[in-house]
Amino acid sequence: MRRWIIGKVSATVSGKPRNLARPIDAIPANSKPTDKAASRELAITVARTLADERCHQVTVLDVSGISPVTDFFVVATGTSARQMRTAADAADEQSENRGAKKLSRSGDESGNWIILDLFDVVVHIFTQDARSYYDVDGLWGDARRVEWEHAAERNLDAKL
Repeated sequence: MRRWIIGKVSATVSGKPRNLARPIDAIPANSKPTDKAASRELAITVARTLADERCHQVTVLDVSGISPVTDFFVVATGTSARQMRTAADAADEQSENRGAKKLSRSGDESGNWIILDLFDVVVHIFTQDARSYYDVDGLWGDARRVEWEHAAERNLDAKL
């Protein structure tokens, strides 16, 4: 199966619309997909990074076989626009440290939802209101949830 990255349609000099869709072969080598195990590890690393940056309700969803675009979603709730940007920066840095480059990042200006496209992992960081409104967890309710917390962290969260 060949994956495509779909870009926005823009006008050329002649005024004719130009489709910016490009095959995966046109994507830089360090951004290409890896095996599913490596993608899973990246998603878990990003989830832990977001939790360390004080995001809450961090969830990792395995959408492989459901989504034709990506294998994992990491969904988190931030407390403010500044905190969400900081968490997104940390997630971006962690992905680069693991050899994955982001394809795109959007939403910094809105303050409600930041999305990082790491190719096989897509990271969503919402405010509480935006997360409830868009309900990505419910929309992808058929996806398997991936355990990402250490046992000690789970026990600590349960006590709180």
